[in-house]
Amino acid sequence: MNIEDYMVTKGADFALSAFETGDTGKFASAEDAKKFKAKNTEEIEKYQAKLYAEGKYALLIIFQAMDAAGKDSAIKHVMSGVNPQGVDVHSFKQPCAQELAHDYLWRAVRALPERGKIGIFNRSYYEDVLIVKVHKLYEKQNMPDYCKTSEIIPNRYRQIRDFEEYLWENGIITLKFFLNVSKETQRKRFLERIEKKEKNWKFSESDLEERKFWDDYQAAYQSAIAATATERNPWYVVPADKKWYTQAVISEALAQTMKKINPQYPAVSPHQEEILAECKRSLAQ
Repeated sequence: MNIEDYMVTKGADFALSAFETGDTGKFASAEDAKKFKAKNTEEIEKYQAKLYAEGKYALLIIFQAMDAAGKDSAIKHVMSGVNPQGVDVHSFKQPCAQELAHDYLWRAVRALPERGKIGIFNRSYYEDVLIVKVHKLYEKQNMPDYCKTSEIIPNRYRQIRDFEEYLWENGIITLKFFLNVSKETQRKRFLERIEKKEKNWKFSESDLEERKFWDDYQAAYQSAIAATATERNPWYVVPADKKWYTQAVISEALAQTMKKINPQYPAVSPHQEEILAECKRSLAQ
């Protein structure tokens, strides 16, 4: 798999419509893709143990998508082999009163992973240039009028680029995934959530209301990705009509990123080696 086929590092030539939602790469079957993902999962598990032990880097993984694109299942299956002690998952819902009383990045900053850990954002601060943009929610927020001009969204693109550059400069590597699902696949998954009682809890009437703004959301994603994709903080536009392929692509991007970080177990000093040798002798008696 050539992961660069799904990577966006600059917005000048980016067109969301150029990415196929139903792409399955060169895999002949879902089973082949699952085997591929399983190998990556082993790599991820190996590198995560070193990342945690070294405590030098942090990894922030962001998932953005339309409803029913498969964010939850991607988190569940791609991260199946990692040590839960080294992973924190945060789901960003509609902001509460306390969160609205702060700047829009505040709640994300509070949830950033500490060094050695992987932080996963199920949705993120990008909601403030997506749903906030589509519904112009900023007009009702309690901010000074000069903040609520037509420049608010372009300003936030700039702020997000600067924020992610700040994270990189402080050892937090950011991976951003947009799960690119088709409108037809979303329709089928909504129906499944309604028809299967064990999935009823995942469906809300508001999901259908948001579906009416499909084209607006596609345009918002197009603009947000184009404005915030950089060499250091790229976006991955992942085909999401087939969950097994979605998970394979994400696993490849994550495995390659962790390989580049190349974390190592902390080296033991000569003095510590002497202490260990003495402890070993004591335990062997």
